[in-house]
Amino acid sequence: MNVPSRRILLSGAGSIVVSSSLASGFGALARPRHPVPAHPASKPTPDSDDDSSATDGTAQAGAGSPAETPVGPLDTEARWAFAVDFQTGTVLLQKAADERMPPSSLTKMMTAYIVFGMLKEGRLHLDQMLPVSEKAWRMQGSKMFVPLGSQIAVSDLIRGMLIQSGNDACIVLAEGIAGSEEQFVALMNAKAKTIGLTNSQFRNVTGWPDPDHFMSARDVATLAHRLIADFPDDYHFFSEKDYKFNNINQGNRNVLVDKGLADGLKTGHTDAGGFGLCASSDRGGRRITLVVNGLPSSKARASEGARLLNWAFANFENARVLSRGQVLQTVPVWLGLLPSVTACAAADLVLTVPHGWQNRVKVALDYQSPVTAPIAKGQQVGLITISGAGVTDIQVPLVAVDAVARMGLPARAVAVLKHYLGRS
Repeated sequence: MNVPSRRILLSGAGSIVVSSSLASGFGALARPRHPVPAHPASKPTPDSDDDSSATDGTAQAGAGSPAETPVGPLDTEARWAFAVDFQTGTVLLQKAADERMPPSSLTKMMTAYIVFGMLKEGRLHLDQMLPVSEKAWRMQGSKMFVPLGSQIAVSDLIRGMLIQSGNDACIVLAEGIAGSEEQFVALMNAKAKTIGLTNSQFRNVTGWPDPDHFMSARDVATLAHRLIADFPDDYHFFSEKDYKFNNINQGNRNVLVDKGLADGLKTGHTDAGGFGLCASSDRGGRRITLVVNGLPSSKARASEGARLLNWAFANFENARVLSRGQVLQTVPVWLGLLPSVTACAAADLVLTVPHGWQNRVKVALDYQSPVTAPIAKGQQVGLITISGAGVTDIQVPLVAVDAVARMGLPARAVAVLKHYLGRS
């Protein structure tokens, strides 16, 4: 029997959440085929968010070019920038997102990932006391001010690392967990490969300047996603606005957290990398993560971070295109005990689109008609294709809602005979 294919266009997809397999989504901006060479490092200086500016100007090279977005270029003075929707994985903004950059204290997000993993596995405990070595005590840059020879609780060290950006806290954690900073760094590099960081290399646990220590803005955002998704019980450490250690109150250096504009993650600064931050914010159940780096001052970092994060929320929305089990079509069946089978979407699908664009999304159904029995429940009978309004084509299986058994041999013979007699 000759089985023709059919395409049905469902218009007006305004009512029509994205799974990880479909995360490229709307306006996905492609990675370069070859990595951009590492940004040259300037003279190493301690990481400190208290510096008022980058002293050598290196980080501002190329900062005048705009970022790419699905709605057109957007000016930003950041040298590196990347913004992504947490649920769909849709890229909202990027600028040199795959270029290697000095990550400064954004490195501590990776240090935290290893620490949180140890806590989750029960190999480390929040009330566990770790010793302060001379190396940790002498560590320069931003500090928690751990006393030499003392024992510090892991929970305090995590707060010192993430809220005050303490380099000394990082060393205590690394030595307490792995025996040395070098061995802890080996854990960082191994784990980076398994969680999807494709353009990162670590040489220390603090972000101390090193020409062979780098991350990309995209990798920083990927790491933020993994921290939030993999360690929901520990993410609160990034959100805390202050903490007290040694009778000294210290505030969170991430101004966006302090102002309630974000619930994490980290800031950083070196001469080579300029001022940067990774911020994530959940507003009304929708989360966006932003990375900027290479800004000229802490003030510019705060203002540009807030501006770009607000821009992303203001200009895009998540539109539900499909719901798993949503009935879309009745498909004729050949040689089945039933003449047709109801077909539905196999998965939920949410697209991140510019505000008001959801009604410009097109949904088309492609299937063979009729479908030959037997048909199993959940069997794919066609494809749903989502396109239009700048959306890169996405396909979701069209599946049978119920099973349809095949006719017995006598009934099949009669059906085939009627079919061919009807054609003569």
